[in-house]
Amino acid sequence: MMRSMYSAVSGLKTHQTKMDVIGNNIANVNTVAFKSSSVNFSEIMYQTLSNASGANLEKGTGGVNAKQIGLGTSMASTTVNVTSAGAAQSTGNPFDIRISDAGSSSSFFVVNNGSENLFTRAGSFYIDGAGNLAMTSTGYTVMGWQVDAITGEIKQDTVSALRIMQEKNLTSPPEATTEGTCAGVLDKNHPDVTSEAGYVMNLNFYDALGYTYTARFAVKAVDVDARTYTVELSAIYDSAEPPKNILTDYLAAGNDMSALFGNAGTEFQDYSTLNPEWSYVAETGGYHAFSNGSGTNYYINANATDGRVYVQTANGFEPTSDVAISDIYNGLQAGAQINSISNDAPPVISAASVTYTLQFDHDKGTFVSIGDNTDGYASLNMSALGGQFSNIRVDFSQCMNYDNGGVSTMGMDRGAKDGETGLGKKLGALTGLSIDQRGRIFGFYDNGNTTLLGQIAVARFANAAGLEKVGENCYATTLNSGEFDGIGVEITANGSKMSSGELEMSNVDLSSEFTEMITTQRGFQANSRVITTSDTLLEELINLKR
Repeated sequence: MMRSMYSAVSGLKTHQTKMDVIGNNIANVNTVAFKSSSVNFSEIMYQTLSNASGANLEKGTGGVNAKQIGLGTSMASTTVNVTSAGAAQSTGNPFDIRISDAGSSSSFFVVNNGSENLFTRAGSFYIDGAGNLAMTSTGYTVMGWQVDAITGEIKQDTVSALRIMQEKNLTSPPEATTEGTCAGVLDKNHPDVTSEAGYVMNLNFYDALGYTYTARFAVKAVDVDARTYTVELSAIYDSAEPPKNILTDYLAAGNDMSALFGNAGTEFQDYSTLNPEWSYVAETGGYHAFSNGSGTNYYINANATDGRVYVQTANGFEPTSDVAISDIYNGLQAGAQINSISNDAPPVISAASVTYTLQFDHDKGTFVSIGDNTDGYASLNMSALGGQFSNIRVDFSQCMNYDNGGVSTMGMDRGAKDGETGLGKKLGALTGLSIDQRGRIFGFYDNGNTTLLGQIAVARFANAAGLEKVGENCYATTLNSGEFDGIGVEITANGSKMSSGELEMSNVDLSSEFTEMITTQRGFQANSRVITTSDTLLEELINLKR
């Protein structure tokens, strides 16, 4: 009778333990990525009253089984249901990540508490004050792989904290413009086409430092019946306030305009007269002197083809940037190359413009050639202005020469005709982040760039159920779980993936838990009845003395 009581006591204890586990499961029914546990019982040792005996063939007797009485039950193990994923909960937060495992394997995020790596399925993350990707509940930093500075690709090395918002990630480098497109209709009846200034178009572009510039072009009629025109580069303005024409210093330094755009002296002659505030002085040593009343004479060499203005010094005639030829002569295009200067009053200058010839098909009005190029491309050699510039290849093949009611729509845009290639970009500021199914983190910038910033690594274990729960939705390795190698694996290595904007819910099944609760309650009740009945037997035994 005493054995039955103590066996029942062990039954009460084990059922109480199972009830504790069930209570914990139900308490965590809404805990993110919680994994339910179950309890397994095992019988305790037996008391042997008599051992088994074998058969005796000589006496013709059979064997006898051992006589044993069990001494109760004990808790054999608790098992964590790791491989069963919880349902998906949509949050819309890009830093909430749910792991979707393929097959029966279980993947874990790697997080660090400052002293060791721990593992979790709770993917509720945020960017902390130091710029790290971290757990919202504990602040533990999320570990992953960094971007190789040379290749720009992920380097799968020892995991480290993913500091997404560090200084180098806040901006994206600018890019110089390398392509341009000129498209639209050029109507010969448009008044500007046959004017002295021509039909003006602007091409906005970037240098390698992200500064903006505007290249101004003029389209002029040569022979409208033959559908022949010229395209001239007249100015390049920087983004200063007020804008400065950077061609002025370029030409004053003795550079050749034709090195930038077009061919010199092959299109037409430009006859210009003095601006009203200027007067012709005399010819001195092959230089024509001009005055604007400032007390300093400015000189133009009629035999030069550089479009420079000079001043006279002790060392002779030297170029100056104070005055441009276009200041002295009205209507002369920047970079025009001088052929001659007359001594008439007022003196007239004869110069060849630096242009490309734009030819359209006489019968169809479609593009034929730009200069000698029938492929549609003309080069704007901006690198001649400095190393921060890149040459820009301008495509004119989309231009047309049609009747459009006297209105021209031809214009210029940076980038190739696909709208993507060679656009050039300003310095970009970080505007958003996203995480793809591989756990790769991308930054989006306001200049259109998308940059890879890092990748979230995961850990897998030979026996994930052997991990030790350490609270805070985290696990630690044990001798029976397998070790973490410090590197981890990519989530997609076995077909698994990460889903951004979702969280994994608890995998607690309330219907199963309540069923287990009923059986546990009945088991506890039955064991208590054993104790009650044993007590009654003892009472009857004591009453024998009466």
